[in-house]
Amino acid sequence: MTATTTLLVIAKEPRPGRVKTRLTPPFTPAEAAALAEAALADTLTAVAATPARRRVLVLDGAPGPWLPPGFEVVPQCAGGLDARLADAFAGCAGPALLIGMDTPQVTPRLLDVDFSDCDAYFGPAEDGGFWALGLARPEPALLRGVPMSTPVTGAVQRERLLLAGLRVRDLPRLRDVDTAADAHAVAALAPHGRFAARLGACAPVADHRAHR
Repeated sequence: MTATTTLLVIAKEPRPGRVKTRLTPPFTPAEAAALAEAALADTLTAVAATPARRRVLVLDGAPGPWLPPGFEVVPQCAGGLDARLADAFAGCAGPALLIGMDTPQVTPRLLDVDFSDCDAYFGPAEDGGFWALGLARPEPALLRGVPMSTPVTGAVQRERLLLAGLRVRDLPRLRDVDTAADAHAVAALAPHGRFAARLGACAPVADHRAHR
């Protein structure tokens, strides 16, 4: 990663009932929100440790104490996820890498991208989506109209890049946190992070409810 790259994190304010609703059950809405906050905090910590020209949180909601210093905060626009991702890139004048808040196992090493020999980076997710998208020359039209939250989202987005004639470099495939099974699998990959600690604090109660 060169210091001329912008790092974007698109996220929702971690409030009960608004985030990680697929974690309920077995978790309560408050537990799901706490897990979302921990995932976001781990993600922002990784971004803060990665060299970048700008670090931007594209936020639906209001920032809280989980936000470290050094980030610009801009609101998400209205519309579907494709429009919101496109708008995030529209605010960048140079190379940019965008990630979400669902991969707390992400590390600065994974975010250390170099656009010197490619035009785009694509980070596939195990559920068929993508956890990262990098563009040397941000072009919002590359995202608009891509069907989001489907098993083919990632394939369609990557094909869109290729059809535009971009040289695409793939990042490692990561698992998003959407379900309780995802949460446990991801926590095992980053056992010393805030997310794993938060999951450990609520897992006994969640497991009890799951087996009632």
